[in-house]
Amino acid sequence: MTSAFITCAVSGSGDTVKKSDRVPYAPRDIARNCIEAARAGAAVVHIHVRDPVTGEPSREVDYYREVVEQVRQSDVDVVLNLTAGMGGDLTLGSPEQPLPPDPNGTDLAGATERLEHVRQMRPEICTLDCGTMNFGESDYIMTNTPSVLMEMARQVQELGVRPELELFDTGHLTFAKWLYAQGLLDDPVMVQLCMGIPWGAPNDLNTLLAFVNNLPDDWTFSAFSIGRNQLPYVAAAVLTGGNVRVGLEDNLYLSRGQLATNADLVARAVSILEAMNVTVLSPADVRSQLDLTKNS
Repeated sequence: MTSAFITCAVSGSGDTVKKSDRVPYAPRDIARNCIEAARAGAAVVHIHVRDPVTGEPSREVDYYREVVEQVRQSDVDVVLNLTAGMGGDLTLGSPEQPLPPDPNGTDLAGATERLEHVRQMRPEICTLDCGTMNFGESDYIMTNTPSVLMEMARQVQELGVRPELELFDTGHLTFAKWLYAQGLLDDPVMVQLCMGIPWGAPNDLNTLLAFVNNLPDDWTFSAFSIGRNQLPYVAAAVLTGGNVRVGLEDNLYLSRGQLATNADLVARAVSILEAMNVTVLSPADVRSQLDLTKNS
């Protein structure tokens, strides 16, 4: 592959705010990080929002509006990719008493509610998590049933927004192909291979290649891993024919002991790609490749 685009996942929803003061959580700071990442070379910014006081993950539409408006009113061009993964959180009560669920870790919303910010903001891209998966060592489950995902895909298609299909395990690829066969995904299809997240697909190269070798030839994909493997995956993704994702959602460090900013991680990704003689694509290139409709 001689060209690739960079996505920067700027904040995420994990418990990272307490681990690094570089993780943005107020809407104005998330917007500023998006702008800085774009200036560093990111063509796409992937956006979660958080409570501006506590830093806890949020689905508040007004927070999305503040971020999106500030980025759109800035002097930089970047493709906006809003998460639609929030609202699929289920935490069981305990190993011995799973019901009722733990209200502190459970946030389950219907398809329409999960897409309200997408409906109002009309980004060029939004994510669609293609399955249910255990996370970590506790009782948390990322919950996305087939019926909910079908309805979300239908609504995203109706809105004219390009879904980025988040694949955390190989079975999720099977489901994505099924969604396509149902006519719920339009060409060109875009997927994100999410590697190394317990307990999904491990980030070894055999598993990455299992994903890549089973992707339809005309689907566009990016791949990333988390933690210290994020930056090596810049090269791995491109060598397997894909695009790149970096950012503080998935990794807090530029090197051992050195906390990163989002712009730092994007700049490092640019350096890696340029050293490999890979052309870093612009937002305009991505819009052309993915047939995106720019909204303002």
